[in-house]
Parts: sequence; structure tokens; C-alpha cells
Amino acid sequence: MNLGNITRLQSTDEVIAGHPDLPQEAIFKEDLLRIGVDFSEDALRVSAGFKPKSYFIFSFDRRPIEEMERSENLRSPEEIALVGGPRNFRRTIVSVRILPGSPYRVEVLDGRLQLLVDGEPIANVELQNTPSYYRRALKNGKPITEMAPTIEWGYLVYLTVYRKCQYFGFNEECQFCDLNENFRQQKAAGRPYNTVKEVEEVLEALEIVNEEDTERRTKAYTITGGSITRHLHGLEEAAFYSRYARAINERFPGRWISKMVVQALPLESLRTFRDAGVQIYHPNYEVWDPRLFSILCPGKDRHVGRDEWIRRVVDSSELFGPSHVIPNFVAGIEMSRPHGFARVEDALRSSGEGLEFFMSKGITPRFTTWCPEPLSTLGKDHEPAPLEYHAGLLRVYRDTLLRHKLPAPPGYGEPGAGQAIFSVSAFMDVLPEGHPVAPV
Repeated sequence: MNLGNITRLQSTDEVIAGHPDLPQEAIFKEDLLRIGVDFSEDALRVSAGFKPKSYFIFSFDRRPIEEMERSENLRSPEEIALVGGPRNFRRTIVSVRILPGSPYRVEVLDGRLQLLVDGEPIANVELQNTPSYYRRALKNGKPITEMAPTIEWGYLVYLTVYRKCQYFGFNEECQFCDLNENFRQQKAAGRPYNTVKEVEEVLEALEIVNEEDTERRTKAYTITGGSITRHLHGLEEAAFYSRYARAINERFPGRWISKMVVQALPLESLRTFRDAGVQIYHPNYEVWDPRLFSILCPGKDRHVGRDEWIRRVVDSSELFGPSHVIPNFVAGIEMSRPHGFARVEDALRSSGEGLEFFMSKGITPRFTTWCPEPLSTLGKDHEPAPLEYHAGLLRVYRDTLLRHKLPAPPGYGEPGAGQAIFSVSAFMDVLPEGHPVAPV
């Protein structure tokens, strides 16, 4: 992972020095997300007693399970919190992406967990206690960790109700996605995964979460799953997914912020979501550049088309309101080989065009930091985008949002370094602390 004779820590410090207006914590967070983290054996023993990694949708790992010689998939935490330490970190929540041998390593030093880079400590590490609902199961024996896991330090209940995608098998899957392959490896590893979660199972799981979560730490839920290009259980995509939102909102009115992450659908389909009580709609556009969209998202390009996809995203703001349409893109695939941009400045210019387009209309995207998952097409022998790109993107994102005087997107908690809980990118960490959040 070293660049010539430059260590990972030296390289990261150079990026931090070049972006003095960004929190150092956000840049380290992006580096951890794109590269991955290792755990010493002692750190794994400690971590095994805390909230475990649930593999709530994708693997988000840099190695497949079969190459994890110490069963890291079963012993690693869902997220880590970086606090204090030699760099005086403000609390920073980071999703765990496993890479044995990474220059980022969690070890037990002086009786506590610490994060080291190239062997040098930079921050203390805290873990989330296992919530009581994680110790319970449905009447049929299915564990809550499979049915209704939580992420973002317990803020978000993540409901992947369909664990496959119908673009797979036809050479149409998004090239960065390992959804179906992760399902297969998790089943092979013995996890009690099911392709489809029944509506009543989800409701039973949420009954348990609601009963146990007396402090109301869970604030939102996300319904998501793979794309449905034909039918599933005799239903088209909107009809299939809306059943869950309607049932949840009828059973638990007002309990959680309701979010839906599916394809960009026509307005007539989206009315089904709105009528079911969905408040926030995430029609992910993945990558802005038209050429890259056609290459990296072949199924979406063939079935919908990039221009129609973008038009549907914009049209959806008529139903949900612009601040409640939050399309995701996968930050870093703009520079994936062999088709992506070769220069950081060109990749940032393209991503910035997409942010400007949406934010000028009051729509505030979010992004997930790409790490090449080995079971995806782009993950095979590919390296992540340079840290310089991710730091530049944080700046472009923040500055574009502030220039358009937009609030932070709703459903992600509070913004600001030391406050943000969104764990798969640092876009919330770089917004000013106290910046207004769009009301739900």
C-alpha cells in the first residue's frame, strides 16, 4: 500500500496539509473506507464482544470470506468510533471494511483499542455495545441481525427485503456491485440469509426492535434490495417494495423516518410509495458521466437509459419535495480502471457537474465511498480511487451545498465533525456543525 518510499501515513498527511479547510478526521475516514482496515488477534477478541458486522446489503470488504483466515467476518465490529488519541480526534464513526494486511490496523495498546497507521497510533477506538434486540430472534428462529440490523451507530434500521438483483445473470449488473455474490458467500459461510423477507417477518422484527429500544436510539428505517426488472412474487418493483412501507407505517405510525432506496421509477409508480407513507426517496444515479454510466451500469442504461434516469430523479421531487429526494452516487468509480478518468481533476469536474445539476434544483445527493469489493467486476485486481480525489470531492460537495444555501439532507442525524453518524462516507462530517437539517 505504500507509494514508493512514502508511507501510508505520510501520504495521508500530505493530503491533509493540502486541504486545511477539511477536518483531518474526514480525510482519515475516507482513507479507511477506500482501503479497509485490519484487526490484530487481540483486537478481534475484544471486538467479538460488541455489535457485530451484519453484512446488511453488500460485503463492503476488500477480501472475500474464504480468504479471511481468522474468521474476521464473524469477529469484526459493524463500525468503529475514532476518538481522542495522539491526533485528538473528534468522534468519527467509520464503517468497517476488512482488509487483512492493511496499513490501517486496530490493536490493543495500553489496555485499550487504538487505530494505528503504519504502526503509529493516531486515535483511540470505541465500539458500540450489542443492542439487546440483537440477542433476540423471530418465532421462526430467524435472528434480528439478519432481519432488521442497525447501522450508523444504531440510528438506522436497515431492511434489505430482497437480497438479490435481477440485473445479475444477464451481464447487466452494475460493475461495482457484489449484491448477488455477497448473498452466495454469506449463505456458504452459514449465515441464515433469505432471498426475500416476508412482510410479516419484518413487522415481527420491528416489534422486537421497538420493544427493546426504550431510549428510541433508532430514528429511521431504510427499505431496499435489488432491482426488479420483471416481476418478483408476481409484483413489479414499486408494488413489491411499497408493501413493506405501508405495513410498517400502519403498524408503527410516526415511529421512524421512512426511506426507500430503489431504482429511478416513473411518477405513477412513485405515487405508490408516497401513498404507502415513504418520506424520503433514494433513486441512486451511481455515476454522473454519461459514458461511464453506460459502461458501469449496463442494466440501468439498457432498461431505463441515463437521460431518462436523471429525468425521473428530478420528476420525483414533485411528489416528495426536493429535499426529500436524495440520490446516491458511488464516489471513486469515476476513476476505476480501465474506463474511468485518469486525472483527479477530471473526475472531480464530472462529479461536481452532477452535484451542481441536482443541488441547483434543491435536490441534495449523498455518496458512498467506493472500496473495490473482490466479488464485483470492478473489484477484481482493482485499486481504489486516490485519496486526493476523495478529499477534493468532500470540498466540492460542501462548497456546492453551501453555495446553494441548502440544508443537510434529512434522515442522517446531525452534521459536523464530531457529530456525524453516517458511516460509509464523510459527506456529513465536512458540513459545518449546527448546519440546518431539512425537516422531515
